[in-house]
Amino acid sequence: MDETPDDAIVQRQLQTSAGEPAVQVAEIVAELEGTAADRLDPTYLHVGHILDHLFSNPPAPEAQVEITFTYEGYRITVGQSGRAQFVKV
Repeated sequence: MDETPDDAIVQRQLQTSAGEPAVQVAEIVAELEGTAADRLDPTYLHVGHILDHLFSNPPAPEAQVEITFTYEGYRITVGQSGRAQFVKV
């Protein structure tokens, strides 16, 4: 069983009403890595515009949609509420 220590999990809240949530993800990863966001791969190479669609046309709250992807060494899960979890892999 693959276990992750609690201190390796970072929780953040994305602003669902702000534009470009993928940019918010890159900024958080850059902060965690102590670098500038423009030094990272573009997020669209990893998730396209799926996060934009999740927030601009969200499903019913009962759906509890989550998107999980890997970006810059993190497994990232983003929920339709904007809750985001970053786990170093």
